[in-house]
Amino acid sequence: MSKAIPFRGLLFALLWWILAEGRLEGWLLGGFAVTAATWASLRLWPPATRPFRWIGLFGFLRFFLWNSIRGGIQVASMALRGRAALRPDWVDLPIALPPGGARVLLVNTLGLMPGTVGVDMSDTTLRLHVLDVRLPIVAEARALEAAIARLFGGAT
Repeated sequence: MSKAIPFRGLLFALLWWILAEGRLEGWLLGGFAVTAATWASLRLWPPATRPFRWIGLFGFLRFFLWNSIRGGIQVASMALRGRAALRPDWVDLPIALPPGGARVLLVNTLGLMPGTVGVDMSDTTLRLHVLDVRLPIVAEARALEAAIARLFGGAT
């Protein structure tokens, strides 16, 4: 916890500095906002007991960027072909990630990937809505889950 407070505080201060475009006149309000954001982040997302792996971050970013570009091209081609190219459906995906930040990142990342959105999550299953059920959704979600597990210091 002692490392999390200054680290998160610095991250929120950097975010405020970016939003304020480097101007100093907003730091009275900014100091309050940074303090409140740091406190809220510690309450809503307590420091992990499992270590965050920076090498895993690079693997996750590589995976995310590549699949975002590929998925965007895929969705654009489906849109150009019309409704006949789509076969929307629901996919129930068993998840092995521990509850908390890793699962939240999985759901949010899948929502950013073109053609896939998480709509419901239980203790063991994530329900996805997909644009085309013929695509290898489960395999891609498994690869994403593995990248997130490496990011958080585990393996699935």
